[in-house]
Amino acid sequence: MNFPKDFIWGTATSSYQIEGETPEAGRGECIWGHFARTPGKVINGETGQVACDHYYRYKDDVALIKSLGVSAYRFSVSWPRVIPQGIGALNPAGLDFYSRLVDELLANDITPYLTLYHWDLPWALQEKGGWVSPNITDWFAEYTSVMTQALGDRVKHWITINEPWCVAHLGHLLGIHAPGLKDPNMAFKAAHHTHLAHAAAMTAIRQNVPDAKVGTTLNITPAYPASDDPKDVLAAQYNDGFSNRWFLDPIFKGKYPADMVELFGSALEGIDLDAVSVAAVPQDFIGINFYTRSVLKWNDASPMKGDSVPQENAPRTAMGWEVYPNALEELMLRLKNDYSGDLPIIITENGAAYNDPEPVNGVVEDPQRAEYYRLHLTAISNAIAQGAPVKGYFAWSLMDNYEWAEGYAKRFGLVHVDFETQQRTLKRSAIQLREIATGVLA
Repeated sequence: MNFPKDFIWGTATSSYQIEGETPEAGRGECIWGHFARTPGKVINGETGQVACDHYYRYKDDVALIKSLGVSAYRFSVSWPRVIPQGIGALNPAGLDFYSRLVDELLANDITPYLTLYHWDLPWALQEKGGWVSPNITDWFAEYTSVMTQALGDRVKHWITINEPWCVAHLGHLLGIHAPGLKDPNMAFKAAHHTHLAHAAAMTAIRQNVPDAKVGTTLNITPAYPASDDPKDVLAAQYNDGFSNRWFLDPIFKGKYPADMVELFGSALEGIDLDAVSVAAVPQDFIGINFYTRSVLKWNDASPMKGDSVPQENAPRTAMGWEVYPNALEELMLRLKNDYSGDLPIIITENGAAYNDPEPVNGVVEDPQRAEYYRLHLTAISNAIAQGAPVKGYFAWSLMDNYEWAEGYAKRFGLVHVDFETQQRTLKRSAIQLREIATGVLA
């Protein structure tokens, strides 16, 4: 592996997955707290009530980040922690928490990368329509202004929205994430409003933090046809349009892909498609979250998504996701050639869940995860060698945490967490990442 001297090495988390709900600290309820407490939505009915107790243990966790030898940390702000009702009155304790966290990071020479939205919408705003409401653009801009005015003197790297595909389709089409809705028109309205809110947030950040580096983060799942059959090729094209191009095209081309507009038809009713042109505001980088690929076969009943075809004998993570690092290498080159040119690409998430053993002698042996990281970092190195402008890598995640609808059953962390005692233990993959990041294995 070969990486530039100035390559950014980091790890990442999100607020609801690690902080704990801490209503005693003035935090308002979010859609995930409400969703998780709805019977049948989350494995074992688990919630983020305590999670990793990061709100109270943040100094120890920053020390953990420091011990990994990385130079950057991507975290998200809990919107209801700082504005309990989503709009209106602020929670000083919430703002103070993030101020203290940023100061602790900077004191340890760790650059903060702040994500404004990683899925924990204030419940009070959901009751007003949430991401389906056209007012979300103004609400998000107001929230962005609050955060940039509070932290913009110290935080210079900002990400607007994490994985708008998940916000829209897992939350509003498939119903497996908060707020748990299943309505195609609502899903596409939510997707549309993430684009508009991204543009509004970019404007607020530029105004309040003129020297900021700003981008957004998309989860991209490359789509491959299951065969050379033209129908399977079309299935991959449509799946790519639904999962990837519907979010890439607006921010780079200012429009939705024409083939998808035709395919989605009446599901787009009531959406001013031309308004998405505002999303093509200049960014300083594009964040990409990558985990796996899709292999698709045509399905007459579901041309939008096709049928996923499991690959025989392919290695898989505990999430059931195929391990296929070549797709990451090819994706980096596709982005450069088809979309972003020389715009810096930052891998804002990449990682894997496995069924880890318990700690022994102060370490967790996780050879599958260590190999997953090695393979994907090699893919990134190969892409860089071919001209892809990949400038950074954030491993997902810093520690085992609340894995959304999977509760605490799936562990992605570099650091093992005993959720009863909150004891943190490094995994072998963390030690390997430290060696790569500090140049021992590079």
